[in-house]
Amino acid sequence: MTGTVQDDAPPAGGRRRRIAIIFNPVAGSPRRRESLAQAVRTLRRAGWQVKLRATTAAGDAARSATTIATAGTFDAILAAGGDGTLSDVAHGLAVAPVGKLPALACLPLGTANVLAHEIGLPLDAKGAAEVAARGRTVMVPMARANDRHFLLMAGAGFDAHVVCGVSSALKKRIGKLAYVWEMLRQLGRFPFRRYRVTVDGIAHEVASVIVARGHYYGGSYVLAPDARLSDDALHVCLFERGGRFGVLLYSVAMALGWLKHAPGFRIVRAQRVRVEGIDGEPVQADGDTAGKLPVDIAMTGRSIRLVVP
Repeated sequence: MTGTVQDDAPPAGGRRRRIAIIFNPVAGSPRRRESLAQAVRTLRRAGWQVKLRATTAAGDAARSATTIATAGTFDAILAAGGDGTLSDVAHGLAVAPVGKLPALACLPLGTANVLAHEIGLPLDAKGAAEVAARGRTVMVPMARANDRHFLLMAGAGFDAHVVCGVSSALKKRIGKLAYVWEMLRQLGRFPFRRYRVTVDGIAHEVASVIVARGHYYGGSYVLAPDARLSDDALHVCLFERGGRFGVLLYSVAMALGWLKHAPGFRIVRAQRVRVEGIDGEPVQADGDTAGKLPVDIAMTGRSIRLVVP
């Protein structure tokens, strides 16, 4: 079955645990297709009945997750892709009717795979699928940026312009280096405006802001050391230094692991955040474009079940 996947036939005997795999068939390289096939083989060997749900358009992953959750016939959903795909599926679960939602597992096939680093998930398909089959679940409180739920982070300012400007085609060819290229491109064109960030009613003026739910950023770089997905709070990372020097300062500090000591960098714990700037500027969430300014970010009071090692 190398490189191909097929749906399971209905079980002949008693009910087996059922898992739906949501994936994008168009975005798959041969390596990604083989990873998906390996995951299917591993899940079947572990006794799971597998159903494949291919996406064909933007928003399909979220809609599929909502449909699956509403039907209540699957025990789990495996999001096969990058952090954006995982975020789409999580959003779909978060807007589904309240009830016994399927657990969410991850097959990391993206560029940064921040969620995988966050929970200590193996990056190989067999290892990730074994976690999906046998891992434990934890409750993860969900946050929302305007109408978009997210798992890991949301941001505005330089960070959002880089994320929203990076070329998908270039990212497929050179991976994380596409973000470095876009950062260098934005250094030459970004207007370096200031933003008003209101954190639980207290206003701050900053050059950029990233609202974190986990402690990693861009893979395994530490952004918010005390943030954890299971924590029902936002960790608001305020970057006060602007201009090209500020961007380079914070980038080097994060790469070296001493961002928390960088001048003009602060983290404030919060439940609700409003970011204002030039109306229409981009907002990113979990590494994808997620709307425009102004943006209201808040904990929602809803949680999903996430499969972890």
